[in-house]
Amino acid sequence: IGLCSIITSQWMASTPKIRDENNKIIEGSISELSKITLNGKKEWISIRGQKTDAPILLFLAGGPGGSQMAAVRHDLAELEKHFIVVNWDQPGAGKSYSATPASKETYIEDGIALTHYLCDRFNQSKIYLVGESWGSALGIFMIDQAPELYHAFIGTGQMIDFEATEIADYHKALALAKEKEDFNKIKKLEANGLPPYYGNDVTMKSAEYLQYLSDEMLENPEIHNNGYHTFRDLFSSEYGILDKINYLRGILDTFNTIYPQLYDIDLKKEYAQLNVPVYFFIGRHDLNAPTDFVEEYYQLLQAPSKQIIWFDHSGHSPWINESERFVAELVEIKNKLTQ
Repeated sequence: IGLCSIITSQWMASTPKIRDENNKIIEGSISELSKITLNGKKEWISIRGQKTDAPILLFLAGGPGGSQMAAVRHDLAELEKHFIVVNWDQPGAGKSYSATPASKETYIEDGIALTHYLCDRFNQSKIYLVGESWGSALGIFMIDQAPELYHAFIGTGQMIDFEATEIADYHKALALAKEKEDFNKIKKLEANGLPPYYGNDVTMKSAEYLQYLSDEMLENPEIHNNGYHTFRDLFSSEYGILDKINYLRGILDTFNTIYPQLYDIDLKKEYAQLNVPVYFFIGRHDLNAPTDFVEEYYQLLQAPSKQIIWFDHSGHSPWINESERFVAELVEIKNKLTQ
């Protein structure tokens, strides 16, 4: 691939126009891919919505290091009728790969700076925040620091206690491998030993059990519309050639650097009181983020209002597995809070 092709592909990257059922561009809609400066770093967002006066919804991707800009556009397109949907490639992820994060604080500071940018730009005082997996913890950190900026927080694939989750997932994967007599997997897991992991191969060691559990969810007939369409997302128009490479590098490198810094976080201990309405959209068959941890946290949590909404045909990603219902529940929350 020549340098010229790479530069052209980066320059041509865009998010598609929003069209009606007759394929006509919807007048007054917004669809843009923007490079903005957050705390001195160049980072990328996509902004999509049928109306520019709709409430803002910021989606926080999983990872750290994951980019779900294209995935959200494909799987949650219906949201664009009700919200201005913003996707943020966080530092070290996808299009923002070069904005290297130093620590979890980098994400919190940049997330709050992005919220201010969106409020100023669209002349709104608050936004809705949706976080999935790692993004579900980041969202809690953000509403804890700046509750006045958020109408509500919606966490899905909700992370609670990072180290305990890794240990539980490892044991689950090992038990599953033994049940299936998958001796190769047993050998790999036992060679890696019990998490937490540190060093240069955190991503690969963690992937041994996380991917195994993801594959198990893929095979579960109770879970609808399974899994990520990684190739569809990776080859979407939002990503140039360099972005495609960084999409993968983010997952490998950024996770490796940041994840070990999260092991000591337990929301039950540090975030038991929040001043924003909190909703958990939880997949009944989630093997990656233990649902009993969410229930324990929910019992402790003090918030202006709170609710667990169960998705009976979902695993770790209700926003993909039951996207129609996911959108309907979000719209219901918006309607309830704006009455």
